[in-house]
Amino acid sequence: MTVPQHDELGVAGSAIRARLGGGLRQNGMVLALLAIVLFFVVVVRSTQGIDFLSAQNITNLFLQNSYVIVMALGMLLVIVSGHIDLSVGSVAAFTGAASAFLTVKLGWPVWAVMPAVLMIGALIGAAQGYWIAYWRIPSFIVTLAGMLVFRGLTLWLLQGQNIGPFPKAFQALSTGFVGDVFGPDKPNYTALILVALAAAAIVTSGLRARTQDAAFGTEPEPAGLFWTRNAVVVAALMFVGWKLAMFRGLPNVLIVMSVLIVLYAFVTEQTTLGRRIYALGGNEKAARLSGIKTDRLVFLTFVNMGVLAALAGMIVTARLNSATPKAGVGFELDVIAAVFIGGASMSGGSGKILGVVVGALIMGVMNNGMSIMGIGIDYQQVIKGLVLLAAVIFDVYNKAKRA
Repeated sequence: MTVPQHDELGVAGSAIRARLGGGLRQNGMVLALLAIVLFFVVVVRSTQGIDFLSAQNITNLFLQNSYVIVMALGMLLVIVSGHIDLSVGSVAAFTGAASAFLTVKLGWPVWAVMPAVLMIGALIGAAQGYWIAYWRIPSFIVTLAGMLVFRGLTLWLLQGQNIGPFPKAFQALSTGFVGDVFGPDKPNYTALILVALAAAAIVTSGLRARTQDAAFGTEPEPAGLFWTRNAVVVAALMFVGWKLAMFRGLPNVLIVMSVLIVLYAFVTEQTTLGRRIYALGGNEKAARLSGIKTDRLVFLTFVNMGVLAALAGMIVTARLNSATPKAGVGFELDVIAAVFIGGASMSGGSGKILGVVVGALIMGVMNNGMSIMGIGIDYQQVIKGLVLLAAVIFDVYNKAKRA
């Protein structure tokens, strides 16, 4: 009797370790983000005498990195489907230039410019997606060509000069703040209420997922790990919410990002379309044989990427209050790095929206912290490259361990 009991205990222990390992892997990037923030809080205060978590710096973090999060949402779907898009920086620059040309040169109203520019982004994505999906040309080649084409078109449209300034309504996309419906006094109660609702929604969503796991016979995440993670997330949200409420409130771009994050999390996790995209990246041949129209899915992921790149281009242009020929340089590197750091697989088929957001925040916090500390751009690039390499090595190691 002792041998079977020992075997049962061994199997149970292995199951628990596997479940905890999965949970730790899922939450590893969140812990890394918290560790990086804590590091900069201590180092920046001791070396520069600056509060890294001041309301102004937190606001700057969102304003400076909003474009990365917006484009990373679309890049995740592209990478999950087994492809890559190197043109997003140039597309963002071109659509930003197009918004400036329509607004400043032609005098179009803002309400007409924004949907027009999003349509331009969709057409760009469709043009690239067509060759990738239906002609089977590698996405690396098509989007590399797109990166060159749209960089050249940006220079042509701007004639090598900046175009600006923009009307206040357009600038509000990136630099505006949500007013307090309860009055101008501090704190901004509207911001506090919205952040509290977001925290409640996160916990409710997690509880619903646990209930669904139990209903389908899937072993849920250990309760202690679940509540610890949610307590940390809720505490962080309320802290950031309080800081912003005591400053200028919630930035408009933060509201835009939040809506997109919720939308894309719902699509990827709760809809048939999202499941098919993951199936496509996991095994395209099997997905096609099961009746999934893989060509159309690939096409749609690039159309979606073009729309989000256009939105990011307008956000950056509105923040700078000017369209510049050098806008968007290196954006694709930050976006792709955010997706991989956030846990997406190089071979496609895996990756989550939450991971992408955390990966983008890690990149943003590192950029912001190193800039405050006065670290040169040369060393910043080296450090970010090493972080990206470490994330990819971690992914490869985990795959080899599971094989």
